[in-house]
Amino acid sequence: MTKPDPPATESAAENRRYPSQIKYIIGNEACERFSYYGMLGILELYLAHRMKMGGFEATKIQHLFGTAVYFMPLAGGWLADRWVGRYWTILVISLFYCLGHGTLALFEGSRTGLYAGLALIAIGSGGIKPCVSAFVGDQFKASQHHLLTKVYGWFYWTINFGAAAAFFIIPQVHKHSGYAWAFGVPGLAMGLATFIFWLGRRQYLRQPPQRQARPPKPAAAADRKALLGIVLVFLTVPMFWALYNQTSSTWVLQGEKMIPFSVTSFFVLNGETMQGAGSILVMIWTPLLTLLLYPLARRLGWRPTTLRRMTAGMFLAAVSFVICGLVQARMDQGQSVSILWQLASYVVLEAGEVLLSATGLEFAFAQAPARLKSVVMSLWMITIGLGHFLVTAFTQLNQTVVKAQGASWFYLFAAMMFGATAAFAFCASRYRPMTAGGAAA
Repeated sequence: MTKPDPPATESAAENRRYPSQIKYIIGNEACERFSYYGMLGILELYLAHRMKMGGFEATKIQHLFGTAVYFMPLAGGWLADRWVGRYWTILVISLFYCLGHGTLALFEGSRTGLYAGLALIAIGSGGIKPCVSAFVGDQFKASQHHLLTKVYGWFYWTINFGAAAAFFIIPQVHKHSGYAWAFGVPGLAMGLATFIFWLGRRQYLRQPPQRQARPPKPAAAADRKALLGIVLVFLTVPMFWALYNQTSSTWVLQGEKMIPFSVTSFFVLNGETMQGAGSILVMIWTPLLTLLLYPLARRLGWRPTTLRRMTAGMFLAAVSFVICGLVQARMDQGQSVSILWQLASYVVLEAGEVLLSATGLEFAFAQAPARLKSVVMSLWMITIGLGHFLVTAFTQLNQTVVKAQGASWFYLFAAMMFGATAAFAFCASRYRPMTAGGAAA
């Protein structure tokens, strides 16, 4: 029997391994997410109390900031794809990110410092977002694309590891050292993130930017067709983010009125730190879905394609807001409710987040035209920004017209989410994948 050729054996083994440089991107992402969510986790109450804006105004400001963060990826993606490449875009814009955290820390209590710091963070965080997620995919050869589902799952797990650590640590920093240090520590984490990313500079596979002014007409037509199909799929996704993004605003305000739960003097669940529990749930759901439930579904004959997973995620978001409304209804009746009741909403919502968000990254990279990977990733990020904008718009509309309060606020969003889920399922059923071979999306 003839032995396999050694180079072929080595190539087969290589196709089953993650590229070694992934560790630098993953390390960068963990620290960057610590910096972002560390700042975001304390922002709602900082605006409401320290800056004396009140609950409604704080919610609007935070979601306007979120809108800016998730619209900036369009500029970052265009810059990376067209001019300087993903590596240099990530490295240079990260410096603006660090400066933004420093501004919040040094000018704590100042409205000018607040808006300047948030603007710089929006440029930094938003500008690198589509580049980092696309840069992960760039490190895999075509023969390794079967690893994308797992790597984007673990990439998302890392995001939530950084977020969970921030949600538990930064409120403690604020409690013991004040807001200046609570904003400063995330800045140090962002500096570390930039350094870790720089360490991998000699190992990265870098896709060159496409500087030509106009692509050939057939290529341009194919790109437009692919982008139109992707945009139609993404059309109702912002409604999911309109619900999910409230974990850092209306859910924090709800949790502030609930009875805290203490495990130790450090591990206390309240309105702010409950966001960390949400991130931990993502870390549990990611391997559970990726390693157990998806393979089980395949063995049972049901293919968990990207669009089916995303549909399920949107449905679960609606269910989570029904649960949140039921909890709020008890509070509206004057009952004292433990913060642990909010955990039920988080369990359902975070399962939905993994199904939709981690899968959405995979879908965006796989379906994007080769020349427009960062731009398509930025379109995915824009759905999150539109979700923030929808919360701001609904908050303003509610103050002047609807006037929904308490449980009715959560039920209203649940009803809209069920409708958006049905619309998404309709669009997804008509989507035709643009990948080679027409693989199921």
